[in-house]
Amino acid sequence: MPLDLDSDRRLALAYVPAAARPALEALWLLDVTFASVLATGTDRMISRIRLAWWRESLEKLDREAAPLEPLLQSLSAHVLPAGVTGAELAAMEEGWAVLLSGAAPTGAELSAFARVRGGGLFRLSARLLGDSDFPVERAGMLWALADLARHSAEPDEAEAAFSIARPQAQVNWPRPLRPLGMLAVLARRDFERRPLSWERQGSPARMLRMIRHRLTGT
Repeated sequence: MPLDLDSDRRLALAYVPAAARPALEALWLLDVTFASVLATGTDRMISRIRLAWWRESLEKLDREAAPLEPLLQSLSAHVLPAGVTGAELAAMEEGWAVLLSGAAPTGAELSAFARVRGGGLFRLSARLLGDSDFPVERAGMLWALADLARHSAEPDEAEAAFSIARPQAQVNWPRPLRPLGMLAVLARRDFERRPLSWERQGSPARMLRMIRHRLTGT
């Protein structure tokens, strides 16, 4: 069954200009793919092998035609022409690999995960949206930690993600980046509510908060 974006990201994507939407969707689906490798892996070594395959395949996009794999073809067709390299996409794998150490992730490992996965994803997303100057990495880190806490099957891992999260003060996002800002404000909302009162992704309350951000930038 093909992987898809969660409801929050699917709604944010709807507010992306049509010209940039295929590239951003492919980039976000790559993140979903990395998450799926960890979520469906029953053996850490096999998960490492699968992550390594994706890393090598992404690096090859800089020098070879994409193989007959739908996501790699989509990345090659839409993301690389927008100025993002296969090597930059491959670097996102490092963030996920730190969670495969075999033990509960340390604070340093979770920080590395948040920086490489979330900060990297938001930075590349901002480039695809046409604004590489606005600082998005910290918001991306918070989003990555919130997403990990939401989906982790390990309560200690989720709590550790909460313990190192540092929600940023409310900022005014420029209009081109507000699809990313939508995800950032939801991450801050998640950490304010904590797990016992988390809303379902795509719920009416979350949709309203996203729309408010789209209109105001805050």
